[in-house]
Amino acid sequence: MQWHQDIQTHLNDNNYQLVLQFYEQLTENNSSVIEDYFYLGLAYLLQDREEDAQATWLLVLSQAAESELSGWIETLTQILDAEATRQENSQRLETSYLIRLHLQNLNPSFLNNLLHLMELEIQFQNFAMEKCNDWCVFELLENTATAAINLDLLLRVTEKVLIYPCTYTIYFLELAALHINNPEIIAAKVISAIVNYGYQQKQSVFAINLVELCLRFLLEDLYLQNSLFNLYKTTTVDYKKSLEIAENFYKNCQTTTEKLLGISLVIGILQAKGDWGNLPKFIDELIQLIEQQINAKQFNARPFIIDSILGVTICLPYYQDNPKINRYLQSKLAEIFQADVRTRYNYIAPVYSPKSPARKIKIGYIAYTLRRHSVGWLSRWLFHYHNRDKFEIYTYFVNQAADEITEKWFKNNSDYSYNLPAKIEQITAQIRQDKLDILVDIDSLTNNTTYLVMALKPAPIQVTWLGLDASGIPAIDYFIADNYVLPENAEEIYSEKIIRLPNSYLSVDGFEVGVSTRRRTDLNIPDDAIIYLTVQSGLKRTLNTICLQLQILQQVPNSYLLIKGFADKETIRELFLKSAEELGISQDRLRFLPNDFNEETHRANLGIADIVLDTYPYNGATTTLETLWMGIPLVTRVGEQFAARNSYTFMKNAGISQGIAWSDEEYVQWGIKLGLNKNLREEVRYQLRQSRHTSPLWNGKKFTRDLETAYQQMWNI
Repeated sequence: MQWHQDIQTHLNDNNYQLVLQFYEQLTENNSSVIEDYFYLGLAYLLQDREEDAQATWLLVLSQAAESELSGWIETLTQILDAEATRQENSQRLETSYLIRLHLQNLNPSFLNNLLHLMELEIQFQNFAMEKCNDWCVFELLENTATAAINLDLLLRVTEKVLIYPCTYTIYFLELAALHINNPEIIAAKVISAIVNYGYQQKQSVFAINLVELCLRFLLEDLYLQNSLFNLYKTTTVDYKKSLEIAENFYKNCQTTTEKLLGISLVIGILQAKGDWGNLPKFIDELIQLIEQQINAKQFNARPFIIDSILGVTICLPYYQDNPKINRYLQSKLAEIFQADVRTRYNYIAPVYSPKSPARKIKIGYIAYTLRRHSVGWLSRWLFHYHNRDKFEIYTYFVNQAADEITEKWFKNNSDYSYNLPAKIEQITAQIRQDKLDILVDIDSLTNNTTYLVMALKPAPIQVTWLGLDASGIPAIDYFIADNYVLPENAEEIYSEKIIRLPNSYLSVDGFEVGVSTRRRTDLNIPDDAIIYLTVQSGLKRTLNTICLQLQILQQVPNSYLLIKGFADKETIRELFLKSAEELGISQDRLRFLPNDFNEETHRANLGIADIVLDTYPYNGATTTLETLWMGIPLVTRVGEQFAARNSYTFMKNAGISQGIAWSDEEYVQWGIKLGLNKNLREEVRYQLRQSRHTSPLWNGKKFTRDLETAYQQMWNI
């Protein structure tokens, strides 16, 4: 069914006046072909004579016998649909849209036309998912036979409606999946939206709904299960659900590589909850799996699992202070990881720019944390004080949401900055194009994308600073430390060359402090009582540390312990209360605090404490610096690994030795001594106040010069 052959030239020339005249002549001669009258109405419509078009069609349809009407409507539907498609193929979208609106009025149950209208309105940016309800799209999707639906069109619309984060979209996808009958295709379309809504636009509920919808059809898909785990863990902080998903993921794993990631998810959520009772058996199994993977010398899993594999070891420093074993496992795993990544991404050797004393050294920083995040707060002073006469600063923000910290401290202090998606080829291409001299990973072991990029070595010199610890990736040349944060023999267990700065490996000029919202009276604590405070996440709260902190409380009369930090509140409460009961300590001496509104308020509220008790084997870092800046005595237990020596280096660089313990016994002794001796506490407070003016810990400018000297030495070598 098509336009009359005699007017094809006029149609091709868009000469609709001649088309109209042709059909007017046919109908004036009382043509017996019903389609001629339908085409006459269409010709009116193409001449923008909408009322004439409607009148023509309705007049013809009114003359149909009851048995003929549905057939005539179907004929008109085919004519209008074909012309709308022709107009759309010629990129005359407005005309196509006009025809389809009239077709909707004539045949509102023609689903393919409604899908075309949806697609056009999305393109025109005037669509709302509520129209699916108004147009009965949901009902039609349920009741229309699959054979009658244009499945290519349905798939296109399915992908396009993902820009609308609402329940109507989920319902549309659910119904569309019944017809498309290829869940892998649906999942492929949904995956990018999951990342977008879950992490960039903070629409976690919608992202979770998308993943759960896909899992209805792909129950055992590890990628979807992993995505769901990450969403629950990082955006909703639902520990119970996260653990359930992690256990299900682990159950569905087949290969050693898959099992490695699976068991690490289970361990990670148990640690985050503060549930340490079941950890030993899982840790033992994790280590066995890592050893099996090292012996296998290659991974056997989908790329998304391999991309996450370096993170399976990060649970170990929270569990044990055994850097010899931990670093060995890390570096051996990193060797296999780098080889795999370079094969997959076609490794290109870095280009060395010619040296010249006259030109600036190009320093690049890659991170996803340059915002209101611990790394953002701590690294900003380096950017602020960089000598821009000697160094050209490049910043690569990876898949990062920006805030006022990003703009003020990082973008404004960079010569060049890029907001890049988590696409490895794009990031490495940009870095190579910039011809950096030195690339610095600030997020070591906390972000898959950054260590994938580092493994491909887009810069001739690569460095790790901050993050959790060195990653062990062979392509990374240097790890920034100092004389305290790593013991003397650390060079024996690190694959990276350790650069020890003359003072602290990290210094800040201080912190913004808000207004305190926490008072003793609010907590029903007497004015003369001694307040201990522990401020850490569940990841760092081992059973042994909890026991030591309560032993201190037991030996100091009229003392209270405030417990604060991200974890499963009921799990942490149960751990502390059970240990307190075993030691005969009244639960009335414990206070479980909610998290504060923002970092500034958190710092102000630290002031309620007389003494802060650190954790071991994983110390505080940002929390330690904030505590010392607020002038509060700290008790820390020093270990051998990087994570167990952060507080030690910060205290030494602040000129403080009171509170530094080298054993569990010393930890308890210092806690008791500081609690009982008011003069000692005041002495420490005075020293900390004075240190603000003299200590290298609070001298971001001096630290920056020390690090720049290290950069210069690396470049010279």
